[in-house]
Amino acid sequence: MSDAPDPRARWAELVDLVHAARTAYYQHDRPTLSDAEYDVLFAELVGLEEAHPELVSQDSPTQSVGGVRSEMFEPVEHLERMYSLDNAFSDEELSAWAERVVAAVGSFPPVLCELKIDGLAVDLVYRHGRLASIATRGDGRVGEDVTYNAQFIPAVPERLTAAQGAAVPALVEVRGEVFFPVADFERINTEQLALGRSPFANPRNTAAGTLRQRIDRREEELARAEQAAEAVRARGAGAGAVERSEARVARLAAEVARSRANLGRLRLTVHGVGAREGLGIDTQSHAYQVLGGLGLPTSDRARVVASLDEVRDFVAQYAERRHDVEHEIDGVVVKVDDFGTQAALGATSRAPRWAIAYKYPPEVVRTRLLDIRVNVGRTGRVTPYAVMQPAKVAGSTVEMATLHNAQEVARKGVLIGDLVFLRKAGDVIPEVIGPVVEERTGSERAFVMPTQCPECGTPLAPAKEGDVDIRCPNTRSCPAQLRERVFHVASRGAFDIEGLGWKAGIALLESGVVADEGDLFAVDADTLRTIPFFTRAPKPAAGESGPQLTANAEALLGQLRKARAQPLWRVLVALSIRHVGPTAAQALAREFGSLEAIEAASVEELATTEGVGPTIAEAVVEWFGVDWHREVVRKWRDGGVRMADERAAPGPKPLTGLTVVITGSLPGFTRDGATEAVTSRGGKVASSVSKRTDFVVIGENAGTKADRAIALARPILDADGFAVLLEHGPQAAAGIARTGDAS
Repeated sequence: MSDAPDPRARWAELVDLVHAARTAYYQHDRPTLSDAEYDVLFAELVGLEEAHPELVSQDSPTQSVGGVRSEMFEPVEHLERMYSLDNAFSDEELSAWAERVVAAVGSFPPVLCELKIDGLAVDLVYRHGRLASIATRGDGRVGEDVTYNAQFIPAVPERLTAAQGAAVPALVEVRGEVFFPVADFERINTEQLALGRSPFANPRNTAAGTLRQRIDRREEELARAEQAAEAVRARGAGAGAVERSEARVARLAAEVARSRANLGRLRLTVHGVGAREGLGIDTQSHAYQVLGGLGLPTSDRARVVASLDEVRDFVAQYAERRHDVEHEIDGVVVKVDDFGTQAALGATSRAPRWAIAYKYPPEVVRTRLLDIRVNVGRTGRVTPYAVMQPAKVAGSTVEMATLHNAQEVARKGVLIGDLVFLRKAGDVIPEVIGPVVEERTGSERAFVMPTQCPECGTPLAPAKEGDVDIRCPNTRSCPAQLRERVFHVASRGAFDIEGLGWKAGIALLESGVVADEGDLFAVDADTLRTIPFFTRAPKPAAGESGPQLTANAEALLGQLRKARAQPLWRVLVALSIRHVGPTAAQALAREFGSLEAIEAASVEELATTEGVGPTIAEAVVEWFGVDWHREVVRKWRDGGVRMADERAAPGPKPLTGLTVVITGSLPGFTRDGATEAVTSRGGKVASSVSKRTDFVVIGENAGTKADRAIALARPILDADGFAVLLEHGPQAAAGIARTGDAS
């Protein structure tokens, strides 16, 4: 008897799973699967139908566009059908699509590459320049009428404008994506959690949940509540009845105001054209030019390319710059540019053959929250973190994610045992977004924050009244804090001692050679020979006797020698003073020049330093007020660590008063080195480009700051120009700077 699964049974199971996921995603804006899980199921269904064509029917999700219209809204029939897009998850799949296009039309045609926005697809119809309707995609033929809400969305123009004498078309149906910028998505999720609601899993569902509101019904309910409250007051009802009616009015008014405000945060980017009359366009790129001239928002990142290699370059470029864009993207859409060629290629029942979406690795997945544990940091802060069933997200396997503090655990409403949405964006620390409440079984349990340090048993408490964080006050002796401080000393932002990794640090601590971070610069070859981790057996044939240092140990000694000469700001960072990171440390080092001067300064003197302020100043004074902290400094000084920077002669510095922005990599400079080169000459390095920026230095692999510099017409310098700025000053640099075109 065969154990092979029945294809028809698996097909039916997959159809049910995909339909259920689509209903949750499109109708309720509450996905029960991550995008990655859905893509896997859908790909399996496609593969099963390709192997067994007899299974294909009109009931299959492969034969239809994903959405289904909700009964909450009036139906709107699209003038031309809206399609979904086929996906490519690898270069091989992208190449296969290109080969099919070439086979159909004879050669690779010019294609338009644009970012795939993580938003809600909509269909807008303008008649004689006036917005007639805006609808969701629905099933591709019929969508939901959300026109009423458009009046609250500034990004959706109510009327088209004729640019440069061009006529407004009698009819134009455009397709676009409604979305939230990342900052607004995070703000709305914060509001959701504050209201005791589950957070949105992604910006697309946030946009959909916002646009697909019956705000008209809420306004009607508010009007009725106001009338009822007036009637209660008019008949002289008791104070309790009046208070209850007014409270209901206030609650409904707040809901309406919140809904309108969120609609006002929505953005729109147009990315397609349907039916039209009086609109002379022949390519996708030409359409974007014309639509932009009519006042419709189009993307300034779209690009027409002539080869598959150029498509790959575009895909790779935005894979690296994915988080430089103001909105979430989950891939790149590639479209044949010419409308005639599009028509020749045609479409399947659900997707055009002339376009494909290259999907980046998913940044949001579902996984099981197995436990919540706590970590004790170098400043004593006790931080809960999630231990999860390993999940592949953003190209790497993730097993742990931060939860920040006990209040954050409660705010997100996660329970141990929950199925949760996990997010990892680029190099950002993985984060639990929130629970999939619908998947709870009742076996989940709440997290309880410990009252004693899990490492040393000391009772935990907030450092100051009102702090949301709790800390272990045993700062000197807590093993966890000591370990973390030692590793911090070696970190790239501090002394940058690459050879002092986890195993090496543990070996030094467990041997007793290093009792605290102050002992690190007393470590020499003799002490390392007493620790097995750093030694190897001698080779008698080579004349060796006794334990010999490993290559790693020799490297560590060399790095310690180099670390002793690091600039003052790195010493300050390495001391683990609360709130003092690289920016504040560099400011203090510039202002005071030596650790001795910083230690002697008052709170008021420290706080007047630009970029420091009273909170950091108080933390510095408080740190130096502890005996064993000063002992660490003494040990480092005795160990040869540089405690003062060389000060330039008094007088004006060549870059005093200048604000410089640096983006991309510059030959001969690390990021910190380039910053220090500017600040040591009196200039200020800013993190963003504005009209007050004096120079923007653009290196290789520059981000969106370069685009911003061009848009604001700020003086731009390359690596050679940066050298001129440093060596010869701003006037010489201005003479060779390239200025962006603000037009």
